[in-house]
Amino acid sequence: MSKSFSPHWTFGAFREGVIATLPLMPGLFAFGIAFGTVAARKGFSLFEAEVMSAFVFAGVAQLIVVDAWPQELTAATIFAAATVTFVICSRFLLIGASMRPLLVSLPAVQVYPFMHFVIEPPWLLALRYQRNGGNDPGFIFGSAATCWVVWVVSIAPGFWLGATADPHRFGLDMVMPAFFTAMMVSLWPGPRRAIGWIVAGGAAILSDQLFGGFWYVVIGALAGSLVGGLTDD
Repeated sequence: MSKSFSPHWTFGAFREGVIATLPLMPGLFAFGIAFGTVAARKGFSLFEAEVMSAFVFAGVAQLIVVDAWPQELTAATIFAAATVTFVICSRFLLIGASMRPLLVSLPAVQVYPFMHFVIEPPWLLALRYQRNGGNDPGFIFGSAATCWVVWVVSIAPGFWLGATADPHRFGLDMVMPAFFTAMMVSLWPGPRRAIGWIVAGGAAILSDQLFGGFWYVVIGALAGSLVGGLTDD
């Protein structure tokens, strides 16, 4: 009888994931500072901002929802915030599916709790790691853990800055656009497949001018997804 195989990951790959992620951390740290600043301006306590960052861990969704946080919570505002969060975070369904080849050797009890920590930087790094022949899940574990720690740690300095100074003076309002522009460069699919990006951006801008609120997120995402699907080979 053959010996049963026990799925595992190695600390060597975990360390490799940490090291590969370090060059990206200044950008993520600045992004966390921006969120901490917005949270302070909206009246959140440091404890509330830290707990949200640790348990939600969805940077852009947190920033958008908190930036538009209402003075009074009602059923309508809660539903709107939940809808926006769902639309923005639905990308993780595809990100999670693309991680299956790397994580398929692990038992579900390890994989599903871990997916809470997977965001764009470790996902992109893991794709490159796989293309180069890597197959150890420890790599993405190390990368995702590094991102989570840096994100949680970065909230406090941003919170203190937002409580004492004008964040626009330090250019923190440009952190999110700069961060995601840099992320898009590595995802560039070529001119033809980028048509969906252009349509999504145009629809979002038009929607923001016409309707305001959260609708630009939903309309931009739906328009870009539809056009992207129609132009796919």
